[in-house]
Amino acid sequence: MSGASTGTVGSEALTAAPPAGRRMRAGVYRGAGQVAVEDVAVPEIAAGEVLLRVAACGVCGTDIKKIHHGFVRAPQIFGHEIAGTVVETGAGVTRWKPGDRAVSFHHVPCGECFYCRRKLYSQCATYKKTGVTAGFDPNGGGFAQYVRVMPWVVERGMEAIPAGVSFLEASFVEPVNTCWKAVRKARVTAGEDALVVGQGPIGLLLMMLAKLEGARVYASDPMASRRERSLACGATESFDPAAVSVRDEILKRTEGRGADAVLLAVAVPALVEEGLQMVRPGGRVLLFAHNDPVMRVEFAAHHAGIEEKELLGSYSADADLQGESARLVFSRQLPLAGLVTHTFPLEEFPRAIDLAAHPVADSCKVVITP
Repeated sequence: MSGASTGTVGSEALTAAPPAGRRMRAGVYRGAGQVAVEDVAVPEIAAGEVLLRVAACGVCGTDIKKIHHGFVRAPQIFGHEIAGTVVETGAGVTRWKPGDRAVSFHHVPCGECFYCRRKLYSQCATYKKTGVTAGFDPNGGGFAQYVRVMPWVVERGMEAIPAGVSFLEASFVEPVNTCWKAVRKARVTAGEDALVVGQGPIGLLLMMLAKLEGARVYASDPMASRRERSLACGATESFDPAAVSVRDEILKRTEGRGADAVLLAVAVPALVEEGLQMVRPGGRVLLFAHNDPVMRVEFAAHHAGIEEKELLGSYSADADLQGESARLVFSRQLPLAGLVTHTFPLEEFPRAIDLAAHPVADSCKVVITP
């Protein structure tokens, strides 16, 4: 790992109050492809809110897309895989106190609307309101030293980090939730054959969670180091798509049927058609990475209209899995800490974003440690 500091990413709490003058450092998005490390105001909290000192925040593919493609207006402070320590609480907060170590989700549903009643939490209007900010428009804010957590997230969207669990490990609670939601959305079950395309940080989580559900899980990735990591994390086999036909290999291992489920963790439009070719009739293809507003995909209609294959989407976290995903991370049932290959302090934020966007042989999960 690069740039790690035990005081920041270890299990101990960071209880320092905001610095004099209420200023802090933050990695700020300034337009398509542009980020900078700047001094910004520490967020002021109100009644029902908490101020969290960020200790670790993972870099997500969604952050990279927003930064590189300019999908949202600047300036913004991104980062939503947040673990840290409560340093201030607003009036009326009883669940949390200064010194408590916690992870914070940034989206929390109302639990009562049309979509919540159907467990489509990510479509809830309250869920779509970002409830954690480091300034500017609320957008997570974990790439800063402090974040303001708003009342509905304080009440329903934070989980306490047990003693002995590092902040690095805890920062996986949100991505584990989103990936577990996707695996369950794809209805991966025991005894099935699943294929995960792409073995970056998200693909590895999808693979491990599909295995946790009891499936035989195959994987593919063009990078040798990621295939090796995939096997070390439990994949049955991991294929090089540049060297073999992954479709042919899957057909050989499934009596010519194809996989029961294919999960796509790479945002390449052509992979949708390939995924539909690799899944059996009546099987499921789950789109995890194909989530930007301008991408277009196309596929042969017979996959759906004749072979009855399902094309599914999954976005963001599942409120019903919040506590369960936290317990899964904290119990160390998955080798998550080993996925972190690079940590960067805020002053090296541009380097961290560049590495996450352009992985090299020895890189996997990149984490900012403010």
